[in-house]
Amino acid sequence: MDNGNHQIPDNANEHCPGPQSEEAGKADACAGCPNQQICATAPKGPDPDLVTIAERMATIKHKILVLSGKGGVGKSTFAAQLSFALAEMDSQVGLLDIDICGPSIPKMLGLEGQDIHQSNLGWSPVYVESNLGVMSIGFMLPNPDEAVIWRGPRKNGLIKQFLKDVDWGELDYLVVDAPPGTSDEHISIAQFLQATGMVSAIIVTTPQQVSLIDVRKEISFCKKVGIQVLGVVENMSELRQSISDFRFVKSTESGDENDVTEWALSYVRSNAPELLSVISCCEVFDSSRGGAAKMCTEMGVPFLGKVPMDPHLCRAVEEGRSCFTDQKCTVSAPALRTIIEKLVSSCQ
Repeated sequence: MDNGNHQIPDNANEHCPGPQSEEAGKADACAGCPNQQICATAPKGPDPDLVTIAERMATIKHKILVLSGKGGVGKSTFAAQLSFALAEMDSQVGLLDIDICGPSIPKMLGLEGQDIHQSNLGWSPVYVESNLGVMSIGFMLPNPDEAVIWRGPRKNGLIKQFLKDVDWGELDYLVVDAPPGTSDEHISIAQFLQATGMVSAIIVTTPQQVSLIDVRKEISFCKKVGIQVLGVVENMSELRQSISDFRFVKSTESGDENDVTEWALSYVRSNAPELLSVISCCEVFDSSRGGAAKMCTEMGVPFLGKVPMDPHLCRAVEEGRSCFTDQKCTVSAPALRTIIEKLVSSCQ
């Protein structure tokens, strides 16, 4: 449907005032509409800042949102490692953290304690390398333990400020790490960036159904607001670890545990040394119902691949390092690299 120059969703109620109307989400006709919350919180009328945002984004070739329907699936980890990988491919990369209440990107890029600097051109990103710049509210907090207790409008205002005031320069990729869900931050970033051209998304999930249920909603959100889904990544598909990295314990009758790692590894070295090069695999989440691959087939979006749970990757993230330069990330780095190569090919 069309109301003047503004598109009305097909599932809107009769007598819909239009998503850009001042009455959007508030009028009597909006009661019970599935789009009511989106329309009520969306900016109304022409936004003069969109021109400034479009000018800033004009020098950025690809804008990629990293989304997840559910928290705790490794979305920020993927966003950080994606940025490291793209930079190591000699691309000019920016990483924007819009998880206002839980900014973890500074930690994952090894940038804790850094400050934002201003110039005549705007805010300057904090640089990991000369071709990898980062922006996050985490750089603005006087105390890293301080809670950000903001309502939607203030969050949206900061996201807009990140887009219109940060001097990214010319970028091949702007990676945007978003909070989980489909709330104010997602609506705002979609609306602000859509005025600048094509916006794409990568969605991260785990194999478990409780995560996939939320991811289906995230895919529906992207389709509704016109964001191209580049694909879905299944993270933590299984635990993979070398036997030599295991810690072994033995329970006592009193319920205590004794560390017997040295004894166990010594026994393996003496009696079955070939096991030291074996990778053990253990399913962490139930994937018997097909996991992300099956969901992608049903939802009509690409499945990019699986990333195993790797303790060495977790350690690299904690220390703000790239897993691709860590010789110990032998199970996660190849999986991530294959997925990222697919993404780069799809962006050409």
